[in-house]
Amino acid sequence: MPVQPMKAIAAVAISEGKHLTIAEIMAAGICTAGTLLGLGVTALMGIMYRLIPLPVIRGVQLSQGLAFAFTAVKYTRKNQDFAKNKSGDARPWLGLDGLLLALICLCFVVLVNGSGDDSRQRNGESPEASIPSNAVGTRKDASGVRKPLRNLRILNAIPSALIVLVLGIVLAILRKPDVLRHLKLGPSKPQLIRISRHDWKTGFVRAAIPQIPLSILNSVIAVCRLSTDLFPNKEVTATSVSLSVGIMNLVGCWFGAMPICHGAGGLAGQYKFGARSGASVVFLGTAKLVLGLILGSQLVKILSQFPIGMLGVLLLFSGIELAMACRDMKSKVDSFVMLMCAAVSLTGSSAALGFGFGIVLYVILRFREKGFSDCVINIFRALLSTGKFSEET
Repeated sequence: MPVQPMKAIAAVAISEGKHLTIAEIMAAGICTAGTLLGLGVTALMGIMYRLIPLPVIRGVQLSQGLAFAFTAVKYTRKNQDFAKNKSGDARPWLGLDGLLLALICLCFVVLVNGSGDDSRQRNGESPEASIPSNAVGTRKDASGVRKPLRNLRILNAIPSALIVLVLGIVLAILRKPDVLRHLKLGPSKPQLIRISRHDWKTGFVRAAIPQIPLSILNSVIAVCRLSTDLFPNKEVTATSVSLSVGIMNLVGCWFGAMPICHGAGGLAGQYKFGARSGASVVFLGTAKLVLGLILGSQLVKILSQFPIGMLGVLLLFSGIELAMACRDMKSKVDSFVMLMCAAVSLTGSSAALGFGFGIVLYVILRFREKGFSDCVINIFRALLSTGKFSEET
């Protein structure tokens, strides 16, 4: 399963007036990891996953997906000052980081990937199965079965995201050719970091507290639901994901690694661009490991020149793919809860705020429909099924 930096910790580390030190970031990651590990070991995460209504989870996913999409459009349209977390003037049309280049990349990705795989492919069926007789881009073979046209099959095999990434690195070098002259091969020199009592306090209060609810919602609960949607034949439990996030950060953060988690946005993005197994994560991890050993921190000099408009295009498709997971809300009540949860999350810039509002709204609506006694019975049934589920796993 893909990993990504913990967003709340990263935002606090680089956006607030007084940036976090490396020791404070490490402390924040360890505190967050300890919390998730505890919730996983005690099986409380599994209970939370069973009790949280699906429309509320969909609301969190929708808000996160739309937030990614809005940010992507901002990256594409405006010049960015990431140090101050502010947008500048409008991006010029021409140039190595121009708006025209971003639009060309967007059209290329749409041409290659289309709108994404349909439900037949997600359920493991052949993409030729049950294709409508009037489907666009198909033809009948000798047996009368409709199949996608050969040019579409070729397009689907093109790794669009990898091509855009390689093109962006080439353009980054062209934007600042001198960067190659000053590159020093070899990994960065390791150094010992001591975490003081003040670092623990600052990291926990400023970074871990806002990160913990976000990790529970987006890194565990939303990831498990999205994983079930994308890979219905592969079971992923909230307990195992919570343990995974906790263990990898309790190990990595002590060695100076950036706190990371399993994100629904990362999973949606990798699925959108063709990832279908753990081999994609192994390939990505191996590539990063090799680059880190060869270039070390010098790699940052190249990536700092990466065209932001192209980065926005990739982020846009990841956000849309995550938001599209919410299309299974068929009833008006479920859609109402989902949209209200997403609206509060986006307006308040807090998934935890939208989540709490969605839970309250869902309980009120169910109480209105079924009454208090039925609601209590349903909660006890969920708790009993969770207990049985925990014993089986």
